[in-house]
Amino acid sequence: MSGTALPDVLSPADVEERFGGWSEETDVVVVGFGVAGGAAALEAARAGARTILLERAAEPGGTSAMAGGHFYLGGGTPVQKATGIEDSAEEMFNYIRAVSKDPEDDKIRAYCDDSVEHFDWLEALGFEFERSFWPGKAVIQPGTEGLMYTGNEKVHPFRDLAVPAPRGHKVPVPGDTGGAKLVVDRMADRLAETSAEVRYETGATNLVVEDGRVVGLAWRRFEERGAIRADAVILAAGGFVGNADMVAEHTPRLGEKLFPLASTYDDGLGLRLGASAGGAWRFMDEPFQTAPFYPPSILLTGIIVNKEGKRFVAEDSYHARTAAFVMEQPDSAAFLIVDSAHIEHPKMPLCPFIDGWETVEEMAAGLGVPFETLNATLTSYNTHAADGEDPELHKAPEWTEPQDTGPWGAYDLSLGKAMYAGFTMGGLATTVEGEVRREDGSAIAGLYAAGACAANLAQDAKGYASGMQLGDGSYFGRRAGRHAAGLR
Repeated sequence: MSGTALPDVLSPADVEERFGGWSEETDVVVVGFGVAGGAAALEAARAGARTILLERAAEPGGTSAMAGGHFYLGGGTPVQKATGIEDSAEEMFNYIRAVSKDPEDDKIRAYCDDSVEHFDWLEALGFEFERSFWPGKAVIQPGTEGLMYTGNEKVHPFRDLAVPAPRGHKVPVPGDTGGAKLVVDRMADRLAETSAEVRYETGATNLVVEDGRVVGLAWRRFEERGAIRADAVILAAGGFVGNADMVAEHTPRLGEKLFPLASTYDDGLGLRLGASAGGAWRFMDEPFQTAPFYPPSILLTGIIVNKEGKRFVAEDSYHARTAAFVMEQPDSAAFLIVDSAHIEHPKMPLCPFIDGWETVEEMAAGLGVPFETLNATLTSYNTHAADGEDPELHKAPEWTEPQDTGPWGAYDLSLGKAMYAGFTMGGLATTVEGEVRREDGSAIAGLYAAGACAANLAQDAKGYASGMQLGDGSYFGRRAGRHAAGLR
């Protein structure tokens, strides 16, 4: 389904009229087999609930399976302890709260307090995170290293609000993409050991509501249709970046020269199903977009300026945070400037190299920015960087080095020039147990949401950390599954 229209809500009488009655009854129906839906179905089945998992594709995974495989976990996980990293649930809470646009303390507290237990639950699926730490600055570990910094933990002002600790736990799969498929596949293996039934090439079309309570859903598999009566429905069907109409309405910038990080079925159907029953949406205008200019990490020593020649973001920020600030600049234009003592070209450049210039005046002309402003920006930065300081934007000392050795080179971070990719961050408002909320905050009986269908910890790109959605989706998916099972 594309478009922005909400699916019709059916009544039990509609089920009788359209399908000749319920095709079957069960305790819990989960919509979508990504990391959130898989976790929800597994926990519901393990709690003794009769569970049916519907997946529109012919195999499990969804967008989750495309991810590199970071899970944001902390509080003293076995990987952190094995690599000598000190962390606590309290410092993890302080950090996530600090980077959240509108923090929900009960969710953050639960996630942090249960993080080590969730780590153990993930490994019990049938894999182990490598007990190793990668100290560099990258989008994802280059190999199978189990731990690295994947957010803004060491970036101002967050490093002063919470003791920094690396929390990006990567599954033992080399490469930048596809690592999370290992986790979804292990979920499928564990589900096969339960009584849960997984139905592929089958999707939900409508929710069935009786007296304000969700009591089931209508489904479709090719030309076959029916309706399942259930005590609880859990929506875990992904985001909406694959729906051009919803993107145009809520996050129009994602439709501007940007590659969507999504599966075929990230069309917002889960969100629209939830809204059809009265569910409220949150953060629908928040996109995640990024075009990382690192690695190599030495490029972080350079300066990023807008078309006016002014700095506007600390260069050591997490790549999506940098990108979010770029989008706010005039014409969404920005340039990374690096001198000859620090320049090192990326192996796979997403931000194209523009040119090199012998003088700052020539560089300003080449970039089309005012020379006076650019020269003043560079001079001020270099003066303070010589002492390892950055009083303007507070870049960490480890990345603060003068850029005063000509010639200078520049990379284009501008929208339309750099290769930006992204996805949506909006979702249904939920309780800590995954119950979908109405605008007034009340919970809709029998309806849950998890993963990209729900608004939990990942709220905007400026506060994002790699692994937050996989960690958030699997953890709150588990909570939704357990709570839904308790409705029997």
